[in-house]
Amino acid sequence: MTIDSDPIPVTLRWATRLLRAEAVAVGLVAAWLVWADLTATTTDLTSALLVTAFAIGAAAVLWALGGALARRRAGARAPAIVLQLMLLPIGWFMVQGGMGWLGVPVMALGLGVAVLLLSAPTTRALGFE
Repeated sequence: MTIDSDPIPVTLRWATRLLRAEAVAVGLVAAWLVWADLTATTTDLTSALLVTAFAIGAAAVLWALGGALARRRAGARAPAIVLQLMLLPIGWFMVQGGMGWLGVPVMALGLGVAVLLLSAPTTRALGFE
């Protein structure tokens, strides 16, 4: 039996869990987009495929970043923070479009994960201090 002498801090563990949860959510949106692409009666095929590919790629990147951070790969922190900060304008436009019930939690999620990734325990665990 091996005991890890330096366990992953709670902040990093939650950041990786939330990144993986975001990946699953975006993956579900991508699956819906695939279904919509296949069942649409009229569509701009190029645009539909590009949006679907973007969603699939975003899900894959979020999943990979979560895994890299779980393995304490310091280089994954900056891209993960950038993706979280991208949730702020997305959430803001949701609020402006009358979907505040979804936009506010999206913004809170982005800020929350960014704070977890920038916290002192996460910073130490990734070797930045």
